[in-house]
Amino acid sequence: MIFMRLLLITAMFSFGSAAYARDTQIVAPEVAPEIAPEISTGFNTVKSARGKDFMAVTAHPDATKAAYKILSAGGTAADAGIAAQMVLGLVEPQSSGIGGGSFILYYDAKARKIFSLDGRESAPSNAGGHLFTRKDGQKMGFYEAGNGGRAVGAPGTLRALSQLYDWQGKTPWFDLFKPAINLAEDGFVITERLHKMLEAERGRFDVDTEAKLYFFPDADNPIAAGEVKYNQDYAVTLNFIAQERADKFYTGALARNLVQKVRENGKNPGLLSIEDMANYEAKERQPICGGYRGYKICSMAEPSSGALTMLMTLGMLEKFDLRALGPRNPAAWHLIAEASRLAFADRNYYMADPDFVKTPSQLLLDKNYLQMRSAKIDAGRPLLNINHGVPPNWNFDEQPAAADDALKPPGTTHISIVDMYGNILSMTSSIQNAFGSRVMVDGYLLNNELTDFSFTPNDENGNVIANRVEGGKRPRSSMSPTIIFDPDNKPYMVIGSAGGSRIIGFVLQRIIADIDWNMSVTEALKMPHIVHRGKKLELESKGVNMAEGLKKYGHPVIVGEMNSGLTVIKFEGDNMVGAADPRRDGTAQGK
Repeated sequence: MIFMRLLLITAMFSFGSAAYARDTQIVAPEVAPEIAPEISTGFNTVKSARGKDFMAVTAHPDATKAAYKILSAGGTAADAGIAAQMVLGLVEPQSSGIGGGSFILYYDAKARKIFSLDGRESAPSNAGGHLFTRKDGQKMGFYEAGNGGRAVGAPGTLRALSQLYDWQGKTPWFDLFKPAINLAEDGFVITERLHKMLEAERGRFDVDTEAKLYFFPDADNPIAAGEVKYNQDYAVTLNFIAQERADKFYTGALARNLVQKVRENGKNPGLLSIEDMANYEAKERQPICGGYRGYKICSMAEPSSGALTMLMTLGMLEKFDLRALGPRNPAAWHLIAEASRLAFADRNYYMADPDFVKTPSQLLLDKNYLQMRSAKIDAGRPLLNINHGVPPNWNFDEQPAAADDALKPPGTTHISIVDMYGNILSMTSSIQNAFGSRVMVDGYLLNNELTDFSFTPNDENGNVIANRVEGGKRPRSSMSPTIIFDPDNKPYMVIGSAGGSRIIGFVLQRIIADIDWNMSVTEALKMPHIVHRGKKLELESKGVNMAEGLKKYGHPVIVGEMNSGLTVIKFEGDNMVGAADPRRDGTAQGK
């Protein structure tokens, strides 16, 4: 059987509008100048659905339909998630796929237990801290490092999904691949969003001929919106995996093809080996859970920074009456911004792969510690300088000594599913920034996830950075698949998003919108984004009416597009409402 190679590309975003500081001078955006403008196809109506038995929400209609079909036939949330992910890798290749990684949060209704799987990509065994250092000693630019084979890590999505299936699967494994195989063979329609992202990526596909031919079949012109596209190579690959199970992806012909493509990339070769593929394992990790106003919020542990950063922020905000201030009051957003700044300071300093770095983990959620951090917040103006804190009982013997606060281009997708048995899947999946490494093999794109590591192992003073590159290590992530339980410990909400390190703020904002401001799911998804990642207060362009008020507080403000990818399911009595982010192509479907 001959396996051909295809797929790859990238699209990012930076804020393109003016940013204002305390003295009203214009401040340049805190984003690398080489990152292309974010692509948006407009702010559409929220696509929502209601159901009583089951619900699926994904970032693309074809993936939602695939999940719905599996659920309708009695499949579990795990089954439906696998089917949806295989389709997303075909129809939304810029965001996720079998060449990337995933974090899976799963609620087993029968056991009343929540667990998580870490399918994050891992660095090649011989990778070191200077992976992204040029010969002249300077660190590489993002696309210099991320295009080609250099930043490709061992992909984890299939291994994680296979392990989830062993625990929770019910539908025959082969049947879960049929929707994606049929679409790859019979054709799928190119969306306007995918077309526009490709237009923005002209010139970045020169690292791989196969990817360029697939996405740019007519010289330098990308596939047109509305065109029917086929991917026979992907169909062959999925057929093989469907028959042989996921282990064969990590050994044999598929693994050899992947490794050869990475190592022989002429413009930017990587280090991934056959042994790296064969040795990759998905890891079960204990979810991070914390309380907020009586609700229990659970999300992914490190190497994701999502749960800890989000729960720290909420813990610092709990003493403030956000409900009374309301969502249109700059005073409320000033408080949220300051709590986020404090949480990101700890994130950037401490959080990394816990198998390689000793981290405080849940010590950062200690109530006394959060009260101490919260006491620093001045309701009238921003703090001038924010440093990481020191949680109680923290042993400094193995602590990191420097922060990694670099901002990276976003990508990613999120899947939210509830099945007829009450099981819940919240899964965030990625190939890193849009179109990953822009290298294609056997019909799918490869990740460039290693760019989530620090590009230098030490800061300018020689201090060690926790999130430095090390062989076998998993880069820090911001993916935040989340399941919320109400004060009676019943499932209340399933949520997650795409969007790089802004994911934390996107999910945080919707939790506050629901719990503090009693907003409906559709209202919350239409809210303009307001995010603080520690450097500047970022406002979505549709929320510019808030910019002047926040500027008066003294915040440097950046206004621009933020193309998130939220998917949400909320339980309302015996019913559910599912909704997809209006900024993307997603849909919800339930019964």
